[in-house]
Amino acid sequence: MRKLLTSLLLLLAAPLAAQDAGAATTPAPAAEATDGVFLDVAPEALEDLRWVKRVVAVFADSPNDPNFRRQMEALRADPGPLAFRDVVVVTDTDPAAETALRQTFRPRGFMMVLVGKDGQIKLRKPQPWDVREISRAIDKTPLRQQELRDLGQRGGVAVGR
Repeated sequence: MRKLLTSLLLLLAAPLAAQDAGAATTPAPAAEATDGVFLDVAPEALEDLRWVKRVVAVFADSPNDPNFRRQMEALRADPGPLAFRDVVVVTDTDPAAETALRQTFRPRGFMMVLVGKDGQIKLRKPQPWDVREISRAIDKTPLRQQELRDLGQRGGVAVGR
């Protein structure tokens, strides 16, 4: 299973490696190697991602918040299961900006929110969660269970933890 996950990650990272082959730059951070799991810019409205991606939104009042740092380290350490579950991670560490995400979720300090593909909040947590816990929460949703059944009918192999 580990070999299959490694192969999946290599396939996702291949286009990025080909792009950078001619440029002498520093190595890409883990966020870029996951083919879009970590978004640099949060979408104006989550409606744009409905039925396409699940969203993990991570909020804090500062990027130096210890809970924020732990959450992001945990997500970046194991992005494969998130990519397999069609997850994108967005962050917001500037309460003064009053972004659309902040207006929607109204966080106070650190908060992690999981939004399903249907646009509904599936989970709100005031403490960091690791990828395994997030993956399990996603796997319990009816839409994810249907996706797994569909994969099984097409001969797909379930990957992830």
